Amino acid sequence: MTSSQSETPIVTRFAPSPTGFLHIGGARTALFNWLYARARGGKFVLRIEDTDRARSTPEATQAILDGLTWLGLDWDGDAISQFERADRHAEVAHTMLAQGTAYKCFASQDEIAAFRDAAKAEGRSTLYFSPWRDVPEAEHPDAPYVVRLKAPRDGETRVDDAVQGTVVVQNAQLDDMILLRSDGTPTYMLAVVVDDHDMGVTHVIRGDDHLNNASRQEQIYAAMGWSIPVWAHIPLIHGADGKKLSKRHGALGIEDYAAMGYPAAALRNYLARLGWSHGDDEIFTDAQALEWFDLDGIGKAPARLDLKKLEHTSGQHIAMMTDDEAMAAVDAYRSLEPVEEFSATQRQTLQRAMYCLKPSARTIPQLIEKAEFALTSRPITPDAKAAKALDAVSRGILIELTPHLQTASWSRDALEEAFGIITDAHGIGFGKLAGPLRAVLAGRSVTPSVYDMMLVLGRDETLARINDASAET
Repeated sequence: MTSSQSETPIVTRFAPSPTGFLHIGGARTALFNWLYARARGGKFVLRIEDTDRARSTPEATQAILDGLTWLGLDWDGDAISQFERADRHAEVAHTMLAQGTAYKCFASQDEIAAFRDAAKAEGRSTLYFSPWRDVPEAEHPDAPYVVRLKAPRDGETRVDDAVQGTVVVQNAQLDDMILLRSDGTPTYMLAVVVDDHDMGVTHVIRGDDHLNNASRQEQIYAAMGWSIPVWAHIPLIHGADGKKLSKRHGALGIEDYAAMGYPAAALRNYLARLGWSHGDDEIFTDAQALEWFDLDGIGKAPARLDLKKLEHTSGQHIAMMTDDEAMAAVDAYRSLEPVEEFSATQRQTLQRAMYCLKPSARTIPQLIEKAEFALTSRPITPDAKAAKALDAVSRGILIELTPHLQTASWSRDALEEAFGIITDAHGIGFGKLAGPLRAVLAGRSVTPSVYDMMLVLGRDETLARINDASAET
């Protein structure tokens, strides 16, 4: 069952295990939780599930925090360590012992294994039903024990899921799961429920690989008399081949996508659309996502990671940026690796160039590449392909062009008029003039338009670059 949360402030959580980077699937889960809470004036909390001490590392924890920060997802309060709450988890297990909803089981691993081997040989269920379930305390031996949940044997457990619908599990199919191990440490299943309860989590939005856990966790909620959160189990992300994401599909960590130069806003947009939809809307702002996001928009089928769609989304977001936002995105990208700072002149020129760079760039590295003409300084050395456009004839035409540029008003119309005089005089198309100009202005054959480069560079710098090339023999 689910409890009504209508009068309770919304609290969602993201609970990653710090055993590696922030996975792209985990990032989407975090985003869904963040959107749901933030849109409703609720809280989004972060819990690091670091109970696997052999695999959990401080470096992985920091990678998760850095990944969420880069993605632009803020959380309320400090990140909580699940490991540090082990005493609280054990306290709840002992409370359940005291109230009779849990019991001590003294069965050894060998006894359990022997039971399961026999059951398998006889074609019976291998679910282990402990003989210690109803043994009085006075008959308990002085020996190691685990604490098991005294789960209901009859009836059914219904999980009402906001995404998957109602899932019914017969209680006879669920064994008495272990809550505390023989060394007194809590199991994951107990720790998750206790933490979610204590943190006031009202909505558990997580991958559907946890759906089977929900029925077991509901039994712990019921045993403690706690309100059950709203469940929302979202399908996992698959690769383009329809298989579960793995290393063979390429980039898996958020830091990989940052390094590839996708703006955080674009990745948020793309991740939101992986498994959730609002009509036919593909490109939207954070404000729109916050307005539209709801659990009923999440589909049941696995989403497929499509880097071409991500690139398209990224390009749309870059095009929508203000010049200042684009500069900030460039700075954020360049901060990922040690690079030489832009000079004041480079920053000014790049800022002026943004209007002609943003529409065609799909990633920040592409934008920076297109901006090379604005970032480089004289003398310009053309690459091999661009140099082919610079011969004696084209240099002569550039010399003829110079006085017309010196007197032009430096608007697009005036530049077009100056070019027209020269192309008409020589009976050539503009393309014959554009190639040499790209070579002398940028040193390469693929650039923004010649007009845009000249307008960005200004009269003096443009003429200086042309004169440098014209003077060469």
